[in-house]
Amino acid sequence: MNFFRLKEHNTSISKEFYAGFTTFLTMLYIVPVNGFILSDAGLPLDAVITATALITILATLFSALWSNTPIAMSVGMGLNAYFSYGLVLGMKIPWETALGIVFLSGILFVLLSLTNFRIWIMTSIPMSLRRAISAGIGSFIAFIGLKQMGMIVSNEATLVTLGDFSNSNVLLGVLGLILSFSFYAYKLRGAFILSIAITSIVAWSFSLNTTPTDFFSVPSSISPIFLKLDILSALSLSLLPVIITFLITDMFDTLGTLTGVGTRANLFQENNKNDKSLQKTLEADAIATVGGSLLGVSTTTAFIESASGVEEGGRTGLTAVFTALLFITTLFMLPLFKSIPSNAIYPVLVVVGVLMFTELGKINFEETDLATSAAAFLIVILMPLTFSITNGIAAGFLIFTIIKLVKKEYKDLNIGILVITFISALAFIF
Repeated sequence: MNFFRLKEHNTSISKEFYAGFTTFLTMLYIVPVNGFILSDAGLPLDAVITATALITILATLFSALWSNTPIAMSVGMGLNAYFSYGLVLGMKIPWETALGIVFLSGILFVLLSLTNFRIWIMTSIPMSLRRAISAGIGSFIAFIGLKQMGMIVSNEATLVTLGDFSNSNVLLGVLGLILSFSFYAYKLRGAFILSIAITSIVAWSFSLNTTPTDFFSVPSSISPIFLKLDILSALSLSLLPVIITFLITDMFDTLGTLTGVGTRANLFQENNKNDKSLQKTLEADAIATVGGSLLGVSTTTAFIESASGVEEGGRTGLTAVFTALLFITTLFMLPLFKSIPSNAIYPVLVVVGVLMFTELGKINFEETDLATSAAAFLIVILMPLTFSITNGIAAGFLIFTIIKLVKKEYKDLNIGILVITFISALAFIF
């Protein structure tokens, strides 16, 4: 185990295993949840579940061996919802083209992760706007979760209204939501998967969903989605803003996760010039996104749930290796995952959305100027209202730049902001 330098990191094999097992429990939910989300876009559920398990195993293992960090990776929440509900169902883009968009954003991320672009883009965009983007994505996926559960429905007069709470499936979703919030509030390991399990048992007990007759089977084939991406169709000027949206969001998500986890594990220290772990983890994340698009899933990213393993003492890539190996078991759980009712799944989107939305509270609106406040507001409000992360980001950066120009505050406009504003304009022009 000298490869992982356990003694140098003051850890042991047993401690790393326990940490890896904890990370596995906290992010196990992603396999069935991503399966349901991408299947709404028309991708075969069986194939997506297998592909999600595969990319989680491969990406986490690659990151562990390449960067020697306890960071687990899988299909990112938020962008998977945007993939299905924003692009495929909202913009009527074929899922094959959407996979091409993910591929191109991944290729750009790979190229840029080899340069200082990540530093440039992070210093170019004000922290308040970066937090607003996270909060906006949170409101977007929470809105989707509530809609899919039937807790809010369309209305001709008011656009949306409360759903039918006398419906047993809606009540099942309410139960799942209460359990998800409660378990997470008590910081239980595997809070999401535990809430999904209990909600599913209730549904099976009251015949609200088909009770599973088998729990395990051989992995389903991924041939219906493997290498089905349409890159040529994605190479369109009108889709450039969408590609950039995937790139920037993945980069922010990854850097935010690594910053949070790194603080707890004493990783990615800027004062240590010999520490290349951040660079290598970013590279692993980018390569995983490219690989995921080839397998047939949306953007892959570092998971904040890795923090649970770090809290249990995980400090090296051996933690992630154990997490990856444990995820092999999910390849054989297809019958169990397929029997989970959808309203046991979608409450997780709402809770994750709330957690992302809390970033908005870190913006001090009393001290921010009008440009920042207006941009943050439009980013957060337009993502759910237009069913598009791209529209929210585009509107935010456009109003930020316009107000700064009107007030002649040119010093606040750098090349990075102007480039993103130009791309944002393309989103509305095309």
